[in-house]
Amino acid sequence: MSVIDAWVAKGAKQKLVREKIDVGPLGPEDVEVQVESCGLCHSDLSVLKDDWGLSQFPAVLGHEVIGRIVEVGSAAKGLKVGQRVGIGWTAGSCMHCRPCKSGSQHLCAQAQPTIIGHHGGFANRVRAHWAWTIPLPENLNLAEAGPLLCGGITVFNPLVMYAQPTSRVGIVGIGGLGHMGVKFAAAYGCDVTAFTSNESKFEEARGFGAQHVVSSRDPAAIQKLAGTFDLLIVTANVPLDWNALMASVAPNGRMHVVGAVPEPIAVAIIPMIFGQKSLSGSPTGSPVAMETMLEFAARHNVAPQTEHYPMSRINDAFERLESGKARYRIVLDADF
Repeated sequence: MSVIDAWVAKGAKQKLVREKIDVGPLGPEDVEVQVESCGLCHSDLSVLKDDWGLSQFPAVLGHEVIGRIVEVGSAAKGLKVGQRVGIGWTAGSCMHCRPCKSGSQHLCAQAQPTIIGHHGGFANRVRAHWAWTIPLPENLNLAEAGPLLCGGITVFNPLVMYAQPTSRVGIVGIGGLGHMGVKFAAAYGCDVTAFTSNESKFEEARGFGAQHVVSSRDPAAIQKLAGTFDLLIVTANVPLDWNALMASVAPNGRMHVVGAVPEPIAVAIIPMIFGQKSLSGSPTGSPVAMETMLEFAARHNVAPQTEHYPMSRINDAFERLESGKARYRIVLDADF
């Protein structure tokens, strides 16, 4: 089908309007998916507001898609019509650069974001390269799975790269990303500490699996944790007391940032050198990492806590997200 029904952002910070769009013929390596639901991620809001200076309008946002394949390109591999799949932040990559050939397709310099210069999932149909169209485990909670395809893999990937089940892990910021980080780290077997500035989230964080909860507004409490964490994952996107947080990292430990912090992060280098500590960041993950994450989520019954809206109320959902009141991810159910 070359014509899709989509919710379109005509310009930065504008309300979305419903329109028909001719997307042309399906590419030979592409797959077309009938959208059943699509998570609303803070990155969608950032692109709508052009916070990163990368947005292209008109835009069809939405990059946490759950749906069924309705058409497969002539050169697409391993997928079939009717199969349940997901599409996340990336809709394609070059497949021939060194990162792609080494299995790190998410680091491809030519990676195609699903919502920048490409039609995303706030539509009745969406397309992606076959390698980035991720098969879903049969026992996955599909109604809540959409946010795993961006937020979930973003916090799961550093756990797989840098933690062990015996690790002491801190999750800074218990929001859309952080609450999934706590769930994954707890399911992985880690000793988990949640940092939040909102005391109303303390008990919820424990319910997600945190053994310990600390106020990120309490310098004395953070100071007591000096040398504690093997891995500290920062999901917040606001400036924090970086030196205090780095001090809480154990020797040979790592502070890993996945929140889109808008300002440079200044940390004292001497304590890092003597503690042999690392500061790092990462985007989402490769297709194989996403498949692994979904299998892990299905096996351990890890699902985000969500609020559902019909996609026809997409502008209300954006307002809810921007207000900071969503607990903790929003999913839009297609109702075209």
